[in-house]
Amino acid sequence: MEPSEPGTGDAGGASAGASETTTHKTVCNRDCPDACGIVASVRDGRVVKLAGDPEHPVTRGFLCWRTNHFLNLQYGPDRVLAPMRRGADGRHHPISWNDALDEIAHRLLSIRNESGPGAIFHYRSGGSLGLSKPLVDWFFECFGPVTIKRGDICSGAGEAAQEADFGECDSHDLFDLLNSRHILLWGKNVHVSSPHTIPVLRDARARGAGLVLIDPVRHKGADFCDVFWQPRPGEDCALAMATARLLFERGSVRPRAAAMCDHLDEFRELAHAQSVARWCEQADVPRRAAEDLASRLADGPTAILVGWGMARRANGAAIVRTLDALSAISGNLGIPGGGASYYYRRRRAVDHSFVRGKAAAPRTICEPLFGREVLDARDPPIRAVWVTAGNPVVMLPDAELVRQALSSREFVVVVDPFFTDTARLADIVLPTTTLLEADDLIGAYGHPYVGAARPVVPRPTGVLDDLEIVQALAVRVGLAAELAGSARAWQERLIAPAARAAGVELRGLEEAPMRNPLAPRVLFADGKVPTATGRVNLVTELPRAARTSPAYPLLLLSVSSDRSQSSQWSRASDGPAGGAPVCTVHPSAATAAGVGDGEVARLESEIGAIDVRIRTDPDQRDDVAIVPKGGHLSKGHAANALIRAAVTDMGEGGALYDQPVRLVARAG
Repeated sequence: MEPSEPGTGDAGGASAGASETTTHKTVCNRDCPDACGIVASVRDGRVVKLAGDPEHPVTRGFLCWRTNHFLNLQYGPDRVLAPMRRGADGRHHPISWNDALDEIAHRLLSIRNESGPGAIFHYRSGGSLGLSKPLVDWFFECFGPVTIKRGDICSGAGEAAQEADFGECDSHDLFDLLNSRHILLWGKNVHVSSPHTIPVLRDARARGAGLVLIDPVRHKGADFCDVFWQPRPGEDCALAMATARLLFERGSVRPRAAAMCDHLDEFRELAHAQSVARWCEQADVPRRAAEDLASRLADGPTAILVGWGMARRANGAAIVRTLDALSAISGNLGIPGGGASYYYRRRRAVDHSFVRGKAAAPRTICEPLFGREVLDARDPPIRAVWVTAGNPVVMLPDAELVRQALSSREFVVVVDPFFTDTARLADIVLPTTTLLEADDLIGAYGHPYVGAARPVVPRPTGVLDDLEIVQALAVRVGLAAELAGSARAWQERLIAPAARAAGVELRGLEEAPMRNPLAPRVLFADGKVPTATGRVNLVTELPRAARTSPAYPLLLLSVSSDRSQSSQWSRASDGPAGGAPVCTVHPSAATAAGVGDGEVARLESEIGAIDVRIRTDPDQRDDVAIVPKGGHLSKGHAANALIRAAVTDMGEGGALYDQPVRLVARAG
């Protein structure tokens, strides 16, 4: 996705010269690494145009296509503007806030008294980057503590991998890329997932940096970079090991690696377990791919930008760990222009320590295994589910089982600004604020800047934010004192440690986003890592990658789209003209299935099937089927309806990219 031009996001139908237009700034809070600064043009209490904040050091005056078109959602038909209760007819009908909160309080208190707080499951996902969202966790911890989730469907495996290797998961400053001689985009599609990294990469290239993309999917990044390597899905480990073996054979492993790394001998043995040729055959890349990568790592400083998608495999943590190892043994760890950057510790500037989370919870539900674990829960069973900042029916694997789990619960509450597939299953839906109405602190996970989201327009009458909702509920269940305080007062409390340590002030964040002063510019610059031994913990074994079969010859890759933010689609439909979602395959895969370009076919797995419209692309591998992430289950577009629930090798992440599928021509 190419970044949109500044100022192109507008609301149609605004009459010219109606009244004065004012501009207001905020920060995007949706689940995206860039956390963009936004300039909203407002007329008559309505946002009529969105543009990127030119004064934000990362946003640089442009927005992604998704946010530029957010007004289609803000003022669209799926917006929830009043509490809704499911009636006897199965439909949702508006009710008052008092009635909704009274009923919720009564039901939750009854369930807690009858079955204990563990019978209530609070599920909060990452649909908002708001740093005040854990206050909802705090309410349920005070009320119970109740059952909560564990694991992660996004970055869990990668974070666990880097914590195992380095003792923490963090990244070099984004602008440290300007010090790089080479930049490896390993499994990272910046055009879709991190568009505001693109100007930094362009600046780095202008300074002489070489750019390489390693990805099983060919996308715009392939044309943007100098070199493109296209390994077999899940076999990034094999390519990394071929590269590691060449580093050892060429004497390119830095002398300090022995002192800096644990298990160097075991890692060397692992790299020598196969020849370079055999590793490359396993990865399905030519030998020159490993030679190119080894040369660039030896000719540092070389930065590895680690993509999040690679970790969403059964061997996802192992993939990230091999990239960590390449950075460490080649001498690119802890130096300007180097590093293996995966995720920014966006919560570093705030204090959530009063929320104990898993340490307090009576039990946890693994997020990727949501459907099965909710259905199987006993002593007590899960009777009630409260959903915050998430749409699990669409975003979790085995979507149909998740739907069954929620629809069979005694009481379900969903808090969301939009009427999602998950909201359709709720007994009560509570409307909350959008990114243009939010009052919160925002931490990014694609750069180290922290900002304050402030409402650019008043929220509609009948809408409360998440803090107000749990505060109103707290009054009804005897917890008013625990949740008392304005949004600003809570934000001051959250940033108090950073304020004491580095002078971060809420007033300053409201004026302009600031670089988190606690974030490093160069990670591990002192040559030390915070592991138990103070040395890098190198990977010593590799699990097998997923494989296809003759019956299911393609691996399903349900990847992020430039038209959607997770399950929030910027248009009314996530398929062409309201039809089937597009499935991109190599022409040979379509021919083998007896379908042609533009035709509608069935995409099937062992657990489900959806209709897709075929798009053939000779630049894609012949063993993948590429479908947009986040399609609505209610429209028959959810790729997650095909994906069997499974966890990654570390971190209990979702193994979302390991599902074998097949194309089947539709009869007639």
